[in-house]
Amino acid sequence: MDSMPRKRPKSETKTSKRNPKSSLSPIRSLLEPSENFFPSKEEFVRLLIVLLVACVVAFTCSFLAKYLSSNPTSFCDSNFESIDSDLDLCEPCPINGECYQGKLQCNHGYRKQGNLCIEDGEISESTKKLVVHFERKVCEAYARNECYGTGTIWVPENDVWKDLRSNGFMSNLDESAYNFVKGKAVEAIAELLEKRTNSNGINELKCPESLMESYKPVTCRIHQWLLQHIFIVSSSCAVLVGCTILLRKIQRKRYFSRRVEELYDQVCDFLEENAVASNSADSTNCEPWVIASRLRDHLLLPRERRDPRLWSKVEELIKEDSRIDRYNKVVKGEQKVVWEWQVEGSLSLSKLKKRRETQKKVRQIIDSSTLLQENYNRRIAETTS
Repeated sequence: MDSMPRKRPKSETKTSKRNPKSSLSPIRSLLEPSENFFPSKEEFVRLLIVLLVACVVAFTCSFLAKYLSSNPTSFCDSNFESIDSDLDLCEPCPINGECYQGKLQCNHGYRKQGNLCIEDGEISESTKKLVVHFERKVCEAYARNECYGTGTIWVPENDVWKDLRSNGFMSNLDESAYNFVKGKAVEAIAELLEKRTNSNGINELKCPESLMESYKPVTCRIHQWLLQHIFIVSSSCAVLVGCTILLRKIQRKRYFSRRVEELYDQVCDFLEENAVASNSADSTNCEPWVIASRLRDHLLLPRERRDPRLWSKVEELIKEDSRIDRYNKVVKGEQKVVWEWQVEGSLSLSKLKKRRETQKKVRQIIDSSTLLQENYNRRIAETTS
């Protein structure tokens, strides 16, 4: 009996089968909403009724606001002395406007905007143009008088108004608007320009000095500036001209000295070559001397022959040179001054300079070639070792 397997009771088997479902029940309770989560039908109907009432109240308030704003505001009369208790019945009349029987009428140059009278932009622009025209006419006349003496300092006011009317200025305005613009312009002109009444009772206008300066032409400003600073300008010009002349003289003097030395070297070279050629066996008709005047005409340029000082300086250097003899000789029946080179085998200064330069160049070439040869030999020695 003990070896026989024992059967489990049915209650245990049932509980063992139900265990998986019981473990998932808390999770399902968390995922699934509760029964009271959604409102009921009665609560939903109450919500709709509340929203409908709120919409009706909002519509009624907006309608009342529009209705009250559409009613015209009653303004207090301009000549009515209001008391604090009367302000509840009417609005005070705004500035730049006239009120009568509760209605607002803005003055000329102003337009109605809400319960206020603001300045009209077109009227304001026309007033500015009128003032600018007055300023230009009066100031240009004063500027012409200062610069050329043709204009007038005091300009009659009526002449400017006539010029405006003849040119059709502000023709787009009616008479009342024009008179208003004219009154505003007169006030602005009185603050901007100087005004007086002459002996004939005519109003005249004058441009201030500071404002008139801006209307002068550029040429007039330059002319007046030069007159005001004539001493400084003349002194500066004199110093500039003096420096230019001095610099020019220095340059000419340097050129003159350099040219004299060049001619002297050319004379020496020519005389030396002529002496060598006359002593050679091949030349039989060559004379050892040279006529000085012919040599002068041969070396000087045509424009240099007009200046006798140039050749006279060359002659002074020739006189001081002991290698050259100067003496008179009859050539073809005329007395001529001739020059002759007396030192045999000598070289002139220019030739000595050329020979020294040539020798210096040859030495540099030889030194560079020997340096290259030494470097080449050194490299060959390094490669063989």
